Formats: sequence, C-alpha cells, structure tokens
Amino acid sequence: MALSPTFHTILTTSLSAPSPKLPPSISSPQRFPFLTKPLHPNAFNLSTSSSAPDQKWRVNVSFFPAFLNKGKDAKVLKQDLLDCIAPLDRGADATPEDQQRVDQLASKLEAVNPTKQPLKSDLLNGKWELIYTTSKSILQTQRPKFLRSSTNYQAINVDTLRAQNMESWPFFNQ
Repeated sequence: MALSPTFHTILTTSLSAPSPKLPPSISSPQRFPFLTKPLHPNAFNLSTSSSAPDQKWRVNVSFFPAFLNKGKDAKVLKQDLLDCIAPLDRGADATPEDQQRVDQLASKLEAVNPTKQPLKSDLLNGKWELIYTTSKSILQTQRPKFLRSSTNYQAINVDTLRAQNMESWPFFNQ
C-alpha cells in the first residue's frame, strides 16, 4: 500500500511519562523499530531511536479515514468537479469518457454529502444555474452555437417534486 500525501497529518509525537519499574519476573516490553530505511521515496523514517529516551512516536490510526477530513474532501471534490466540467461547454463538448469522469466525481461528492435526505431538505428549493447536463434537448446541440441558449436554469420545488427548465437566449439576455 502506497503512502498517501496526507499520511503525515496523522503522525504525532508525544512525550511519555517515565515507564514504571516492572518486577524482575516481568521483562520489560521489547522495542520494535518501525522503519529504519525508507522503502519508498515518500516513506517516513519512524525509527524509535532518538536522542531523548522519554520521547517516542505515537501513530494515530483510524479505521475510517474518510471521517477525519470529510469537509476538506468535499471542498476538494467540488473543485475537482467544477474543474472537470469547466471546459465542456455545459456538457455539449463532453466525450463519453468526460461524462463518465463527471459522473464518478458527482457520485463521490454525493457520498460525502452531510445532508442525510437531500430530497426532504429545503436546501434544494430555488432557482439554480445549470452548468452541466447530458440532456441533448437542454443543450440543443442540433442548433448552431449562436442560436443555443447562453444560460439555463432550473427552478426546483422539493415540496411538489417538480423542476422547471428555463432558458436564457443570447439576444434577449433573460
């Protein structure tokens, strides 16, 4: 398993209290050094040998690393999604590979959504600018570019489960 660039954020150092004296019948626990040589160019040297005997490494591990920085992941995913769709002319220039990439990013972003039931939330109500779609009828790809709508909006009403598409024409600036 390769180390991720955020691996260093879960490593902390702490000073431990002096270890209690153990009875002679119980041997002191063996110290096992973690890594003494990096196995990978980005690997960390986690050797337990240090100049101060009271200092040792402590590694915080989570079995659910996605919960550690969920908000940060959502921001990164949002920006990745916006960067991915920016050159696609609202989806009109998207290849099947582009569509698949956008769909994967949108699914990842939905997975970290803090709202448990988005369709029951009032956060979705309102008028939204449609910046990406795969709908050919909304994109109007059969028309020349200068006759296509410049901006599309959707008015969403969660209470009635309705969405209304609205077009803005380049000549009328609606």
